[in-house]
Amino acid sequence: MASLALKNLFHDKVRLAVTLVGIIFSVVLSSIQLGLFVGFQRATSDILYYSNADLWITSSNVTHAEDGVAFSEQKLYKVLTSQDVERVEKQIFQFANWKKPNGADTGILLVGGNLDGEMGIPFKIVEGNLEDLRQPDAVMVEELYKEKLGVSKIGETVEIGGFRAKIVGFTRGVRSFTTSPPVFTTFKNAQTFFGIPEDQTLFLVVKAKEGVDLQRLKADLKSRVSDVDVYTRMEWTEKQRNYWMFGTGAGITVLIAAFLGLLVGVVVVAQTIYSATVDHIREYGTLKAMGASNFYLYKVIITQAFLSGLIGYAVGMSIALFVSYISLKGTTGIILPLELIGGLFILTILMCVGASVVSINKVTRIDPAMVFKG
Repeated sequence: MASLALKNLFHDKVRLAVTLVGIIFSVVLSSIQLGLFVGFQRATSDILYYSNADLWITSSNVTHAEDGVAFSEQKLYKVLTSQDVERVEKQIFQFANWKKPNGADTGILLVGGNLDGEMGIPFKIVEGNLEDLRQPDAVMVEELYKEKLGVSKIGETVEIGGFRAKIVGFTRGVRSFTTSPPVFTTFKNAQTFFGIPEDQTLFLVVKAKEGVDLQRLKADLKSRVSDVDVYTRMEWTEKQRNYWMFGTGAGITVLIAAFLGLLVGVVVVAQTIYSATVDHIREYGTLKAMGASNFYLYKVIITQAFLSGLIGYAVGMSIALFVSYISLKGTTGIILPLELIGGLFILTILMCVGASVVSINKVTRIDPAMVFKG
């Protein structure tokens, strides 16, 4: 049966090519659209997710990290009164104005953290030294955004919020969902750039002692510190993602595009598989005339659809992974996690088999006598 399905599949190479092109188009389109959605989603919160903090403490009713409200660092010492807390650090995330060397303005996301801590700025330095960041006006720039920020090498100077800033290095791996590229500095430098008093911070990040229940610690800190919200890292990450992806409406657009890409893919695959089956209607009539049962025809048709889906998926996903690899070198990342790759494989096979099942009804109603008609 499998042998017959293969022979039938490869007998008409033009029809096979048309079928495979449809499946490949569907896989590539769906993968890229869904990969863009995943990429945008991660870009909204990767800095938070990879911070290595167990808990985040914010002022009350803060909707997202870039909208932090300053509060007294005295709250840090109240957090330290908990016996379940191992370490607490201050952090700043805030949009700022960046004046390029040529005088043009653009927006940035300035991130300030503790360079000595374990929950500091999660970036990979590709040029420059971490110690240089301790200078009073030092910043590091995500290298993907060099051109946008008008800088190209270490030593160049710009202005942030009216203060002089010097480029001491470049990082790699943190994208921005907004039009504001990430720029990194120390917590103290960030205070200066924003004019935040020395005794205030925008966020506290907490490392719990090993084995501590985070929900219990979260409730404990809420009772110790007033006028704050406490989130686990995953809760804060999800809150950030939900705000940018759905609260602003930006993510809805990406999600709709991904859905439409998937829908178009389903239609294309269903049409190509159905047409391929119907075009071989006389061959199936011959098999029925030779005594083949309907069940046997089912197996042949479904096997052909499965093999078509398998080949088309393999080629299509290879193309999508190559596009994803290229995109990761730029500012717009198309990210294809294993879960997405596996899900699209199952979906592609189901689409192909489903489309073939629809055409089976037509095949089972074949009159074997049609084979002998002109």
